[in-house]
Amino acid sequence: MDTLKNLLGSNVRKFGMIIALVGIALLFQILTNGSLLTPLNLTNIIMQNSYIIVLAIGMMIIIITGEIDLSVGSVAAFVGAISGVLLATLDLPVTLGIILCLLLGALIGAWQGFWVAYVKIPSFVVTLAGMLLFRGLTLVVLQGRTLAPLPDEFRIMSSAFLPDISMGGELRLLTIIIGIIASVLYILFELRQRKVARSYNFKTASYGLFLTKLALLIVVINSFTYVLALYQGLPVVLIILIALVIGYTFVMNNTILGRHIYAVGGNMNAAQLSGVRTKKMKFLAFVNMGVLAALAGLIFTARLNAATPQAGTLFELDAIAAAVIGGASFTGGVGTIFGAVIGALVMGVLNNGMSLMGIGTDWQQAIKGLVLLGAVAFDVINKNKGK
Repeated sequence: MDTLKNLLGSNVRKFGMIIALVGIALLFQILTNGSLLTPLNLTNIIMQNSYIIVLAIGMMIIIITGEIDLSVGSVAAFVGAISGVLLATLDLPVTLGIILCLLLGALIGAWQGFWVAYVKIPSFVVTLAGMLLFRGLTLVVLQGRTLAPLPDEFRIMSSAFLPDISMGGELRLLTIIIGIIASVLYILFELRQRKVARSYNFKTASYGLFLTKLALLIVVINSFTYVLALYQGLPVVLIILIALVIGYTFVMNNTILGRHIYAVGGNMNAAQLSGVRTKKMKFLAFVNMGVLAALAGLIFTARLNAATPQAGTLFELDAIAAAVIGGASFTGGVGTIFGAVIGALVMGVLNNGMSLMGIGTDWQQAIKGLVLLGAVAFDVINKNKGK
């Protein structure tokens, strides 16, 4: 019991957000008479929130360094507009167009990162200027028009599903198999992590609690893939998201680069004295944000099958809200990639559930604002208890 209390106490924010996500999902499942977690709607939730999850990952890293980026929605719209010109107007090959757009995102991130990291202009000012600049450039590029349709190959990233081997059966067997493989890999990973922790004499959960955790997550993984298998199987965009989450989690938790990013946000002066190149870390965080904003813009444009001047509206607020709800602290140095994903899903399930209930966008915005305020208040109260 003491081990369980310590485990929950040291991870109160993470567990709190997971419990909140489950609670919100169950609440809307009841209020919508079972419509929320149907195979079709669950797939829609993933696809509708894919670009917000991508932005939330980048925003989490930015906030960990102690900065903020208000321009991500405008950058996503601008890159989406450029992709429309390249693919719909100039007929460039899809792969080349995607690469050029991601490089453009990196250049935009480098531009903003330079002013923040090396000229030391506050990120709020730089990215506010960027929000206006790239929103204006989006209008210039599109000249008020909507470019459509886009090539079918381009739409694969946001609208396609993995091919299946079920030969016309109700269940997508490949999705079921992938769920089983993911469960096995997860078990092996957790066993290895536990073995490493014990070799360094770190505290670990009791064997019973460890097995309970494994069992619960295996049930969640396979239930999730089973529900998806009842519709069209695994969306391609979900594979992209999983790759991003695994990759960024590894970088932030297991590399020198990740530790330096946390160090910059935790105490920049101490990080400098320890030899961390703080300016470079902030610069790289903004370059990364630019690339992810470009990717989000591509995914949104592909899903819409059109490059439109209205794209990206309020994306920055959703990304910031997802990061904060997921455990980020505006003082820097705190947050996880997994938390960003949970935060984005909380916002996504809220949006979807309220839409299914017929709640207007006015009340949706008000409720999302209260949820964001509650998450920040929870963070502040939790910190004050620790003092």
